[in-house]
Amino acid sequence: MISNQIPYWIILALIKRMVQVSCRLGKVMARALRQDDEAVSPVIATVLLLAITVMLSSMVFVMMQGALTTTEKSPPLAQVSVRGLDNGFHVVKISSLDQSIDPAKLKYDIYPDSGQGGNPVSGHVADSGVYGVVGANVSFHDRDAGYSVTKGDYFVIDSTEIGSNLGTWRFKLIDESAGVVLVDIVLPAIEN
Repeated sequence: MISNQIPYWIILALIKRMVQVSCRLGKVMARALRQDDEAVSPVIATVLLLAITVMLSSMVFVMMQGALTTTEKSPPLAQVSVRGLDNGFHVVKISSLDQSIDPAKLKYDIYPDSGQGGNPVSGHVADSGVYGVVGANVSFHDRDAGYSVTKGDYFVIDSTEIGSNLGTWRFKLIDESAGVVLVDIVLPAIEN
């Protein structure tokens, strides 16, 4: 496997070697030109060889430039909307997301605010009991069925079952690959 970064000294060594070879070829051609009067002059041959060497070294640099520079992907930014339904469920819909995210790298936490009673619920979006499951305490619905978290996808939380229907619980969504908290909101109270 080739490394993403090639040390600069390797590139310099390649360029130095190409210059040495072109100089040797120039000398060989100069000797050949002394014997043959109809050939190109040694000055023009040397200029041509140097031009070829410069072009080759430029091509090597351009080819390796992509390996020398690395780009970091910016962390995702998300916004959600939350609705408390009369039947005791919360719907957390992703209203904006600037990049798609792998569900296996996305973790959710539903927990009571400090000092409140209750058992927190957490897991990954890709868990078999969450992703695309209907009737679970927490379920994630991939609207475009592309196995990615994108704008328009939503969570359904059975708040009556969990106990998060009082307006004192929080919903947090964490992108573990970037180490970023995407969402940290309070689930609104549901009045029955």
